[in-house]
Amino acid sequence: MKQVLIETIPFSVSPISLTEGLKAPSGNPLVEGILATAEVKNGNGRYYPREIWDKEIDRYQAVVKENRATGELDHPDSTIINLKNVSHIIREIWWNGDKVMGKLEILPTVSGNILKALIENNVMVGVSSRGMGSLKEMNEGTLEVQDDFELLCWDFVSTPSNPGSYMNLVREGLENPISNPYSKVNILLSEILCANGTCPII
Repeated sequence: MKQVLIETIPFSVSPISLTEGLKAPSGNPLVEGILATAEVKNGNGRYYPREIWDKEIDRYQAVVKENRATGELDHPDSTIINLKNVSHIIREIWWNGDKVMGKLEILPTVSGNILKALIENNVMVGVSSRGMGSLKEMNEGTLEVQDDFELLCWDFVSTPSNPGSYMNLVREGLENPISNPYSKVNILLSEILCANGTCPII
Protein backbone atom coordinates (compact mmCIF):
# COMPACT_ATOMS: atom_id res chain seq x y z
CA MET A 1 0.00 0.00 0.00
CA LYS A 2 1.32 3.42 -0.97
CA GLN A 3 2.00 5.95 1.76
CA VAL A 4 3.57 9.38 2.05
CA LEU A 5 7.34 8.93 2.43
CA ILE A 6 9.32 11.80 3.92
CA GLU A 7 13.15 11.79 4.12
CA THR A 8 15.14 14.71 5.53
CA ILE A 9 18.83 15.59 5.48
CA PRO A 10 20.74 18.58 6.93
CA PHE A 11 21.26 21.44 4.52
CA SER A 12 24.09 23.81 5.45
CA VAL A 13 24.59 27.18 3.77
CA SER A 14 27.45 29.60 4.29
CA PRO A 15 26.76 32.14 7.03
CA ILE A 16 28.08 34.79 4.64
CA SER A 17 25.20 36.96 3.47
CA LEU A 18 23.24 35.48 0.58
CA THR A 19 23.58 38.84 -1.16
CA GLU A 20 27.26 38.00 -1.80
CA GLY A 21 26.48 34.75 -3.62
CA LEU A 22 25.64 33.88 -7.20
CA LYS A 23 22.18 34.97 -8.26
CA ALA A 24 19.58 33.48 -10.57
CA PRO A 25 18.62 35.54 -13.66
CA SER A 26 15.73 36.83 -11.55
CA GLY A 27 18.20 38.22 -8.99
CA ASN A 28 17.14 35.70 -6.34
CA PRO A 29 19.84 33.83 -4.36
CA LEU A 30 20.88 30.29 -5.29
CA VAL A 31 21.97 27.48 -2.97
CA GLU A 32 23.12 23.98 -3.85
CA GLY A 33 23.84 20.69 -2.16
CA ILE A 34 22.76 17.08 -1.65
CA LEU A 35 19.05 16.39 -2.01
CA ALA A 36 19.05 12.61 -1.51
CA THR A 37 21.28 9.55 -1.28
CA ALA A 38 20.84 6.13 -2.85
CA GLU A 39 22.02 2.71 -1.64
CA VAL A 40 22.25 3.84 2.01
CA LYS A 41 19.93 3.16 4.92
CA ASN A 42 18.72 6.55 6.13
CA GLY A 43 17.69 7.82 9.55
CA ASN A 44 14.13 6.61 9.01
CA GLY A 45 15.35 3.05 8.44
CA ARG A 46 14.54 3.21 4.72
CA TYR A 47 16.72 2.10 1.83
CA TYR A 48 16.35 3.58 -1.68
CA PRO A 49 17.86 1.46 -4.48
CA ARG A 50 19.73 3.52 -7.11
CA GLU A 51 17.28 2.52 -9.84
CA ILE A 52 14.36 4.01 -7.87
CA TRP A 53 16.00 7.43 -7.73
CA ASP A 54 17.23 7.07 -11.34
CA LYS A 55 13.68 6.65 -12.57
CA GLU A 56 12.28 9.50 -10.51
CA ILE A 57 15.10 11.95 -11.25
CA ASP A 58 14.65 11.31 -15.00
CA ARG A 59 10.94 12.03 -14.63
CA TYR A 60 11.49 15.05 -12.37
CA GLN A 61 13.82 16.69 -14.90
CA ALA A 62 10.71 17.55 -16.94
CA VAL A 63 9.16 19.21 -13.87
CA VAL A 64 12.34 21.29 -13.46
CA LYS A 65 12.30 22.33 -17.15
CA GLU A 66 8.63 23.29 -16.94
CA ASN A 67 9.37 25.64 -14.01
CA ARG A 68 7.16 23.60 -11.64
CA ALA A 69 9.74 22.11 -9.26
CA THR A 70 8.64 24.11 -6.23
CA GLY A 71 8.78 23.14 -2.57
CA GLU A 72 7.46 24.37 0.75
CA LEU A 73 8.90 25.70 3.97
CA ASP A 74 7.95 23.01 6.51
CA HIS A 75 6.73 19.56 5.63
CA PRO A 76 3.00 18.78 5.38
CA ASP A 77 1.71 15.20 5.39
CA SER A 78 0.11 15.86 2.04
CA THR A 79 0.58 14.94 -1.61
CA ILE A 80 -0.29 18.50 -2.67
CA ILE A 81 2.19 21.39 -2.79
CA ASN A 82 0.51 24.34 -1.09
CA LEU A 83 1.46 27.38 -3.17
CA LYS A 84 1.05 29.84 -0.29
CA ASN A 85 3.87 28.03 1.53
CA VAL A 86 6.28 27.77 -1.43
CA SER A 87 9.77 29.02 -0.53
CA HIS A 88 11.99 27.82 -3.38
CA ILE A 89 12.21 26.22 -6.81
CA ILE A 90 14.74 23.68 -8.08
CA ARG A 91 16.62 24.98 -11.11
CA GLU A 92 19.04 22.07 -11.71
CA ILE A 93 19.25 18.47 -10.55
CA TRP A 94 22.01 15.94 -11.25
CA TRP A 95 23.88 12.89 -9.95
CA ASN A 96 27.23 12.92 -8.15
CA GLY A 97 28.05 9.29 -7.43
CA ASP A 98 25.14 7.96 -5.35
CA LYS A 99 24.07 11.46 -4.30
CA VAL A 100 21.29 13.45 -5.94
CA MET A 101 22.47 17.07 -6.16
CA GLY A 102 20.39 20.16 -6.71
CA LYS A 103 20.63 23.90 -7.30
CA LEU A 104 17.72 25.77 -5.71
CA GLU A 105 16.52 29.34 -6.11
CA ILE A 106 15.08 30.97 -2.99
CA LEU A 107 11.94 32.83 -4.01
CA PRO A 108 10.85 36.26 -2.66
CA THR A 109 7.66 34.81 -1.17
CA VAL A 110 6.66 35.04 2.50
CA SER A 111 8.08 31.56 3.14
CA GLY A 112 11.10 32.23 0.91
CA ASN A 113 11.95 35.38 2.84
CA ILE A 114 11.72 33.44 6.10
CA LEU A 115 14.03 30.74 4.68
CA LYS A 116 16.49 33.39 3.48
CA ALA A 117 16.49 35.06 6.92
CA LEU A 118 17.11 31.72 8.65
CA ILE A 119 20.04 30.92 6.36
CA GLU A 120 21.52 34.43 6.73
CA ASN A 121 21.45 33.93 10.50
CA ASN A 122 23.23 30.58 10.26
CA VAL A 123 20.24 28.48 11.28
CA MET A 124 20.67 24.83 10.25
CA VAL A 125 17.80 23.67 8.08
CA GLY A 126 17.06 20.35 6.43
CA VAL A 127 16.05 19.55 2.87
CA SER A 128 13.37 16.90 2.78
CA SER A 129 12.02 14.76 -0.05
CA ARG A 130 8.30 14.08 -0.16
CA GLY A 131 6.93 11.19 -2.17
CA MET A 132 4.42 8.36 -2.37
CA GLY A 133 5.37 4.72 -2.33
CA SER A 134 5.23 1.35 -0.65
CA LEU A 135 7.81 -0.37 1.55
CA LYS A 136 9.09 -3.93 1.89
CA GLU A 137 11.07 -5.20 4.86
CA MET A 138 14.62 -6.16 3.81
CA ASN A 139 15.81 -7.20 7.27
CA GLU A 140 15.18 -6.19 10.83
CA GLY A 141 15.14 -2.40 11.01
CA THR A 142 15.44 -1.76 7.26
CA LEU A 143 12.58 -1.08 4.84
CA GLU A 144 13.25 -1.00 1.10
CA VAL A 145 11.37 1.56 -0.97
CA GLN A 146 9.59 -0.18 -3.85
CA ASP A 147 9.47 0.73 -7.55
CA ASP A 148 6.02 2.32 -7.25
CA PHE A 149 7.71 5.29 -5.51
CA GLU A 150 6.75 8.68 -6.94
CA LEU A 151 8.70 11.81 -5.99
CA LEU A 152 6.52 14.84 -5.30
CA CYS A 153 8.97 17.57 -4.23
CA TRP A 154 11.70 18.69 -1.85
CA ASP A 155 10.83 20.92 1.11
CA PHE A 156 12.88 22.82 3.68
CA VAL A 157 12.35 21.71 7.28
CA SER A 158 13.93 21.90 10.72
CA THR A 159 14.48 18.22 11.55
CA PRO A 160 17.15 16.12 9.79
CA SER A 161 16.89 12.36 9.14
CA ASN A 162 19.02 11.56 6.09
CA PRO A 163 22.81 12.04 6.48
CA GLY A 164 25.18 14.11 4.38
CA SER A 165 22.91 16.66 2.68
CA TYR A 166 24.46 20.05 3.16
CA MET A 167 23.47 22.99 0.99
CA ASN A 168 26.04 25.59 0.08
CA LEU A 169 25.73 29.15 -1.09
CA VAL A 170 26.69 29.24 -4.78
CA ARG A 171 29.66 31.59 -5.14
CA GLU A 172 30.55 33.13 -8.47
CA GLY A 173 34.02 32.34 -9.77
CA LEU A 174 34.79 29.64 -7.20
CA GLU A 175 35.19 26.02 -8.21
CA ASN A 176 33.92 24.81 -4.83
CA PRO A 177 31.08 26.55 -2.96
CA ILE A 178 31.89 28.14 0.39
CA SER A 179 30.26 26.05 3.08
CA ASN A 180 29.48 26.31 6.75
CA PRO A 181 32.77 25.92 8.68
CA TYR A 182 31.22 22.98 10.53
CA SER A 183 29.90 21.24 7.39
CA LYS A 184 33.13 19.30 6.71
CA VAL A 185 33.06 17.98 10.27
CA ASN A 186 29.39 17.02 9.87
CA ILE A 187 30.07 15.28 6.57
CA LEU A 188 32.99 13.32 8.07
CA LEU A 189 30.85 12.31 11.05
CA SER A 190 28.09 11.19 8.68
CA GLU A 191 30.54 9.09 6.66
CA ILE A 192 31.90 7.45 9.83
CA LEU A 193 28.46 6.79 11.34
CA CYS A 194 27.10 5.42 8.07
CA ALA A 195 30.13 3.29 7.18
CA ASN A 196 28.39 0.06 8.21
CA GLY A 197 25.24 0.78 6.19
CA THR A 198 23.19 2.17 9.08
CA CYS A 199 22.69 5.87 9.55
CA PRO A 200 21.34 7.19 12.85
CA ILE A 201 19.43 10.44 12.92
CA ILE A 202 21.97 13.27 13.18
